[in-house]
Amino acid sequence: MHVKFILPALTEATNPYWRPIKYSLFPPLGLATLAAYLPADWEADLQDEHVEALRLDDTPDLVIIQVYITNAFRAYALADHYRARGSYVCLGGLHVTSLPEEAAPHADSIFLGPGEETFPTFLAEWRAGRAQPRYVSGAGRTLVGVPPIRRDLIKRELYLVPNSIVVTRGCPHHCDFCYKDAFFEGGKSFYTQSVDDALAEINRLPGRHLYFLDDHLLGNVRFASGLFEGMRGMGRLFQGAATVDSILRDNGLLEKGARAGLRSLFVGFETLSPANLKASNKPQNLGRDYAAAIRRLHDLGIMVNGSFVFGLDDDGPDVFSRTVEWGVQQGITTATFHIATPYPGTAFYGEMERQGRLLHRRWNEYDTRTVVHRPGPHLTAEQLKAGYDQAYRDFYSWTNITKASLAHDTLRHQLKHFAYAGGWKKFEPLWNFMIKSRHLHSMRPLLEAILSKVRGTEPRTGVGEGPTTPAASEMLLPLPVLQ
Repeated sequence: MHVKFILPALTEATNPYWRPIKYSLFPPLGLATLAAYLPADWEADLQDEHVEALRLDDTPDLVIIQVYITNAFRAYALADHYRARGSYVCLGGLHVTSLPEEAAPHADSIFLGPGEETFPTFLAEWRAGRAQPRYVSGAGRTLVGVPPIRRDLIKRELYLVPNSIVVTRGCPHHCDFCYKDAFFEGGKSFYTQSVDDALAEINRLPGRHLYFLDDHLLGNVRFASGLFEGMRGMGRLFQGAATVDSILRDNGLLEKGARAGLRSLFVGFETLSPANLKASNKPQNLGRDYAAAIRRLHDLGIMVNGSFVFGLDDDGPDVFSRTVEWGVQQGITTATFHIATPYPGTAFYGEMERQGRLLHRRWNEYDTRTVVHRPGPHLTAEQLKAGYDQAYRDFYSWTNITKASLAHDTLRHQLKHFAYAGGWKKFEPLWNFMIKSRHLHSMRPLLEAILSKVRGTEPRTGVGEGPTTPAASEMLLPLPVLQ
């Protein structure tokens, strides 16, 4: 039996703004996770169109395609192609879950929600000749007993960060613009692996560097604490994502993470406007001292990749320059900017639809770089797009990279910041050359080798903690997360 897993290229990957390195960071872990449920004697192949040309002249028995909003049209075309060749085609993912009626005509079976529960059921029914047209994840969600990811299917040489890992599902928060509530509808919306299983998966990974792609690595304190305690002494260096409120909690968790090797965090600041936070149902950021959160991370030797959304209703024409200036003053190493985008299935989409503010439903343009809804009363669509583009240019200007670097209090930290921020955005031709020449993997040892110690505040001793270690002040390049 031959099974083919496909991640179609996001449509944005073909436009002039495409940064090949952005789509060569992480392999498609979701598909590799599903592949682990296949019988051992079945042949499996995993293809990621972002890093390789798809082979379309084959006829697999079963084709599994992961669908995001901006690759939806490409995914449907591939599904139609393989159905015409006689393959049984399954579609799943965020977009399918949000718009199942749109996706269903292109597939023999569709999957709504996470697949760990439904995919094994489907395989058994498909082998018995009674597969259903729709599988919906429900109340039985768990990561207990999930088999190890089929990392043998991942072409490690094509990615800068093949050691990506996900040890939780979902997030404990309910922001209006996030896909999470739609994707996890009908069951638990935040749950974790066992600590032992997570540590076992980490032990399978070569090298030192890891990237946790979890929405909120610190979301379950007990789990994260056990994870960091287990990782201490492994010699790992890792990155992840967390919220402002979790960073500000005085529970010793960040200190444990720093001792275990935590070197950068993707932090969803999203907006500097309390009115926008309230309107977006993001109370976890309301009243929080963003600057204090950043200082805490910097004192622990943890770099910051700040996430910001432009185009919410309280934003005016000055929001772009104010946000950039604030980020530079705070010494944020990298920033990821987004144009507010109403994804189908979210509360934000429902509100924009009710108000008649959606400009169109060309999903390939819902890429957070294109204005797809009419902004609020203080901005025009033209101002939003121009301001977004200018924010990126300004934040990553050599002048502001230098200013942000000087926000740190040691020369080593300043030099590291300057090199990392500049390297991420100012050497595009080098990244492109390494990708096109198929030598991106050769940069991986450099990524691990460029570690250095930055003299600063060591992790303070938390309640019940032992003494701190010098390793907690090491730094690593903060690679922005793919949104």
